[in-house]
Amino acid sequence: MKKAIFLLSIILFPFIISGQNDNWDVYLAQFEKGPGSVTLNMDLIKRAPIVDLQFILITGVKTKRCDSNGFPIQTELNNLYKISDSIISVVNHFTKAEVAGSFTYQCERLDYIYIKDTISLRSKIAASYKKLFPEYTPYINLRVDKDWKAYKEFLYPNEETLEYMSNQKVINQLIKGGDDLSKSRQVDHWIYFQAKQDRDKFIKFAKENSFKIESEDYLKEEKLPYQLRISRIDKVDLPSITKVTLQLKKEAIKLSGDYDGWETFIVKK
Repeated sequence: MKKAIFLLSIILFPFIISGQNDNWDVYLAQFEKGPGSVTLNMDLIKRAPIVDLQFILITGVKTKRCDSNGFPIQTELNNLYKISDSIISVVNHFTKAEVAGSFTYQCERLDYIYIKDTISLRSKIAASYKKLFPEYTPYINLRVDKDWKAYKEFLYPNEETLEYMSNQKVINQLIKGGDDLSKSRQVDHWIYFQAKQDRDKFIKFAKENSFKIESEDYLKEEKLPYQLRISRIDKVDLPSITKVTLQLKKEAIKLSGDYDGWETFIVKK
């Protein structure tokens, strides 16, 4: 069970599936015995559950070649990718399937694959492991998951994790520009509301929390036409900025609004 955010990285564990153009992402979280990495197809949340894929296959192998945090070392990680690709090919040959993601934890990497048919699949996968990767002990778990709980409740990030992931992407761009994240600077935030009175209530909240009101606009054609831009001097390292954005997002939700992100300029050393 995920307990708390540990760290985030967009490209720590690349996961590429040939022919797929979906939105794949990765995050790290703290689990019961230590950190774990979850890689998943974020776009599946729009389609889950897929009615003709009612079974889930969770499969992978464990390795002894891992670091103190339980993550496979790079050379071993390359081997695990090869194993994953091979087993996914076997699954796709025998049944309709959708790879939802993977979980790397305590020296083990497991793929989560939703499938249509389970007939003889366990024996076929076991045979493939034995033939192609005899030095590894495989893990194979086949079960019914009509509601896609494994994807929606385990793989898919919770609200706090999503916020960390979103902020990390902005921070990555700042880092590329040579930013010194330890330095405070003006950070602008955008929030949208359906009603003017809700925006007014948010403005009161913002002022009470030392935010400056930069602009108030009305966008006639938008679903949430009452735009608000606020700013404050803050640090933009991941923990600091996420504390701010979570606070703003939660307050916006209370007022039926939508927090739409933040922007700042690069501050170099």
